[in-house]
Amino acid sequence: MQFRLFILSLLISLSCFSQKYFLFIGTYTASTSKGIYVYQFDAATGETKWLNNTDSASNPSFLTIAPDGKHVYAVNEVSRQQAGFVASYSFDASTAKLTFVNKQSSGSENPCHISITKDGKWLVAANYTGGTLASFPVNADGSIAPFAQHIIHTGKSVDAIRQDRPHVHSVFFSPDEKYLLTPDLGTDQISVYQFHSKSAQPLRAANPAYFTTEPGSGPRHLCFAPNGKKLYVITEMGGFVSVFDYKNGQANFEQQIATHPSMYTGQPGSADIHITPDGKFLYASNRGKENNIAIFSVAPDGLLSSIGYESTRGEGPRNFNIDPTGNFLLVANQKTDNIEVFKINKHSGLLTHTGTTLHIPNPVCIKFFPKP
Repeated sequence: MQFRLFILSLLISLSCFSQKYFLFIGTYTASTSKGIYVYQFDAATGETKWLNNTDSASNPSFLTIAPDGKHVYAVNEVSRQQAGFVASYSFDASTAKLTFVNKQSSGSENPCHISITKDGKWLVAANYTGGTLASFPVNADGSIAPFAQHIIHTGKSVDAIRQDRPHVHSVFFSPDEKYLLTPDLGTDQISVYQFHSKSAQPLRAANPAYFTTEPGSGPRHLCFAPNGKKLYVITEMGGFVSVFDYKNGQANFEQQIATHPSMYTGQPGSADIHITPDGKFLYASNRGKENNIAIFSVAPDGLLSSIGYESTRGEGPRNFNIDPTGNFLLVANQKTDNIEVFKINKHSGLLTHTGTTLHIPNPVCIKFFPKP
């Protein structure tokens, strides 16, 4: 009997331990930020604890983590005469210390998003101002090699001020990593590339090479349903989510739903989009005058219904994320220097503020990684 109780307590202990994560936060560094911050996050309780941060970095606005957790990669979102950068940091899990390894040119101005393959051998970065994307081999030691490809988008759309040229806003691998999807705010297109990991230049235009959102809508970010069969695209300028049926790099439009109430008359400023691990609820952030999280239920067929809004308790929620257990949603309010922690009701999808606030200058990216 005592042995059984011991085993039960051990299993409970291991279960609780497995719900602890490293929380990596990317920032803008024009004010007092030190760059990348590392916290511990307990997905069972929502509690956070500061662990470390870099001592200097230049606008590490968006991050991605190597599959083995030993390196963190950041875009340096800067506008120079030629290009911004992508940077590699080694990560010591025992001390939570990040150590700069190297950086490479991103190919053009203001890189704003970065993704890594499941094997950790390739990085792809989006350059917003330059309207391009670039692919980078990752060396065995975790350093970044010079880009293997620098792909320049062309075209424009109906907004003469904001869409006079391409603006590649993000780069996402499909769940099977056979394709790369790149929302372009400037052209109202999501370009699709076949991805061949063993090729020296891994990206090739798919057929068809893109699909579109409504003219003037400005696609920004996307996410896939957990089963990979539905694709959700958030539009910054249009302020809505487009739902597509997805298969083998092809997307067929099914639904468009607003991220704000019907009575809202201001300029939309939608930013980020995430779906819960169980696929039951989808969330979208709104900036501008709204500063909230739009909450949607996901029907069995993948279509969305609006069920409410939750204030982000700050301004400029450019990025947010859901912890891997689906228990909590964390929102980075860029303009008010705060990250807010919300509990997710797994039955209703509604959010409840936990009372936890992280005070971090200009936070713009939140990433989780399991803590050993």
